[in-house]
Amino acid sequence: MNLRTSHSILFLALAIAPAQQGMRNGEWRFYGGDAGTTKYSSLDQINETNVKELKTAWVWKSQNFGRRPDFNWEVTPLMIGGVLYFTAGTRRDVVAVDAATGETLWMYRLDEGPRGAVVARTVNRGLAYWSDGKGDDRILLISPGYQLIALNAKNGTPVAGFGNSGLIDLTEGLDREVVKPGKIGASSPAIVVRDTVVVGAALLAGTAPPTKENVPGYIRGFDVRTGKRLWTFHTIPRPGEFGHETWENDSWKFTGNTGAWAPLSGDEELGYVYIPVEMPTGDFYGGNRPGSNVFSDSLVCLDARTGKRIWHFQLVHHDIWDWDIAAPPILVDITVNSKKIKAVAQVTKQAFTYVFDRVTGQPVWPIEERAVPQSDVPGEMTSPTQPFPTKPAAFDRQGTSLDDLIDLTPALHAEAVKIALQYKMGPLYTPPIVADTNGKAAMLLLPAHVGGANWPGGAVDAETGVLYVSSVTNAEALAVIKADPKRSDMGYVGGRGGGGGRSTATPSDEDQSVRPAARTNIGPQGLPLAKPPWGRITAIDLNTGDHLWMIANGEAPDYVKNHPALKGVDLSNTGRPSRSPLLVTKTLLFGADGNNLFASPAGAGGTTFRAIQKKTGKVIHEMALPAMATGVPMTYMAGGRQFIVVAVGAAGYPAELVALALP
Repeated sequence: MNLRTSHSILFLALAIAPAQQGMRNGEWRFYGGDAGTTKYSSLDQINETNVKELKTAWVWKSQNFGRRPDFNWEVTPLMIGGVLYFTAGTRRDVVAVDAATGETLWMYRLDEGPRGAVVARTVNRGLAYWSDGKGDDRILLISPGYQLIALNAKNGTPVAGFGNSGLIDLTEGLDREVVKPGKIGASSPAIVVRDTVVVGAALLAGTAPPTKENVPGYIRGFDVRTGKRLWTFHTIPRPGEFGHETWENDSWKFTGNTGAWAPLSGDEELGYVYIPVEMPTGDFYGGNRPGSNVFSDSLVCLDARTGKRIWHFQLVHHDIWDWDIAAPPILVDITVNSKKIKAVAQVTKQAFTYVFDRVTGQPVWPIEERAVPQSDVPGEMTSPTQPFPTKPAAFDRQGTSLDDLIDLTPALHAEAVKIALQYKMGPLYTPPIVADTNGKAAMLLLPAHVGGANWPGGAVDAETGVLYVSSVTNAEALAVIKADPKRSDMGYVGGRGGGGGRSTATPSDEDQSVRPAARTNIGPQGLPLAKPPWGRITAIDLNTGDHLWMIANGEAPDYVKNHPALKGVDLSNTGRPSRSPLLVTKTLLFGADGNNLFASPAGAGGTTFRAIQKKTGKVIHEMALPAMATGVPMTYMAGGRQFIVVAVGAAGYPAELVALALP
């Protein structure tokens, strides 16, 4: 559903500016490098000829900053003026570090008491930055207890003129009853577009919610100088607002979620902010919220100063798969059929890349509403159609059939077929079923509900318009069960089917993606059910919509290599079942094994960091990190040297920032 205001027409006459070039001056001022989350830098001191000389320059350790799951540190630092800024520890302490040496310069610690002890999301990805260019430089933090804090970037002290002595209570102004601690928070940083701080929200996972009622994840804008709230955008529209009629049976009154837990992106020239909105309450059952549920699962473009909707597009109507938008939008200028376009590309859990003109919201290539299978779960009313982009092609496998099953040996394939026949299979958007009905334990979902792509998203070469996206391939058994009325008023919740199906009543999205052993494989002999590659990186030319290459993400994990059923089998293109966090520079693509999602055996995660040739996908260099990469890498210049910094951690290994540089 693509709707544009008349104000968009004004911008059609604007000249297309030169392509975005990522961060300038060797800095990294936003979570994704620039406001457009390209994760691109034009630095080239580290290049194809010398990358094999990369060494660890320094390491910053977090173990003295409070208890925290070591593999939960998804932070990407900022670098401004020779200083790195990032969060660390259970309290999300803000830390400033010398970018050349790793020396700690200052830290800020907020004790929120009980408010900060029980949080909606333990994950945090970093900070935001703003400067007036005249010496007023600020670091902006969203605390575990959901407060927005402005700090002096030079010394870490709260800015007295911002909000209440530097703090704003973000639980206020959500238009419902008083919000209890732990019901809402943020896992990604705010973004500053011009002089407005835009804040998203992350809420409790909805796989098996205790109630259909939840806090709404409204999007809000604040004046970066004073902290004054400028606007609120209701992701669940109220009476009289656009889209209100899509929340039938008064479900707008009680439904929650529809926040934006993934990082936001912005266009500072246009003054627009791009919001990847998540799904509503009830990941796998929407019978309590009939209708298409605008603005859930939508890419929403707002005027950053006023909060006025410029355009939006709903990527999933009435989501019951937990296929919300989990990755930040990517802004890049492209040329399609000789026409220059200011574009925004959105990669999704279901492995699509939706590409729009970011000024008008017009799809760059047609997006078709196609008929999809309908639900037979009592009370559920699924959308008759879903939007399918005609270009680019999907970057990972979609839907399930016998052809999608592991085929490394005939015996394993035969065993996989026996397992798969216990489940309902079908194309993309086949709805979940009630567990153990019609002889089927559950429905096989591919991609899984944590997606093909997720929060690591993609990275784009801002000079060529080539997008690189990492994804995983894993089928999961998805079913709903009738909710116990003593525990939930949902009607149906995610549950376990027979036949070896795994429980879906587990944390989802970002929390699931940082728990390496949280998933149980349903494939033969502990192997994945789907055929490899289980992790991949795909290069897509956004100027043509064509795929350029695809490579497996690293080698098969040891438990696969050493599996007796695979003795003598070629495993060279299986990949590791993890999403590679990606960074693009003028010369190379950098990635890592990344968070391990599905393989349950201990040690299935990897520690390899690699440099990849952008044009071909050929791996140029590999090196071992101290532990698994948990954050997206970033790069900058300090003291005449180019550094690449990545967060690492693992169960039993302290979270660290590792800085790589040439000798």
